[in-house]
Amino acid sequence: MEKAVLDTFEASLGRCTASPRFLDRFYENFLASSPKVKEKFAGTDFVHQKRALRGSFHLMLLVADNERSDPGRYLRDLAAQHGKRQMDINADLYDLWLDSLIATVREIDPEFTPEVEDAWERVMMVGIHYMLSHYDDPPKLTIYG
Repeated sequence: MEKAVLDTFEASLGRCTASPRFLDRFYENFLASSPKVKEKFAGTDFVHQKRALRGSFHLMLLVADNERSDPGRYLRDLAAQHGKRQMDINADLYDLWLDSLIATVREIDPEFTPEVEDAWERVMMVGIHYMLSHYDDPPKLTIYG
């Protein structure tokens, strides 16, 4: 992916995560997007979930920066967890997730432009494509230790 797109994404990510409202607002938007989303997140520990989401943004940036190499080295475990056999996160939910994310960035980033929107969409889609490509056939989980 082009350096300008990655730089635009990273700068916007910095502005968004500097706002204490960003992750809360994202989850408000996402949960309101569909009853199915609300159902999937029933009983979720949102303190942990927000930490995981913050980390996943940086993973997506690494994947987009190295999209020609193996994205699995960053996303293998995440794809297996989100696949049909575990959390069952399908394409419809990713669409709602990305739409909610872009709406939140539009709301929170004071420098939001069409270029910022494009950067978020392009960076996130690299990871989303990988996740969806392993929905039915998850990659092997990495064993640490």
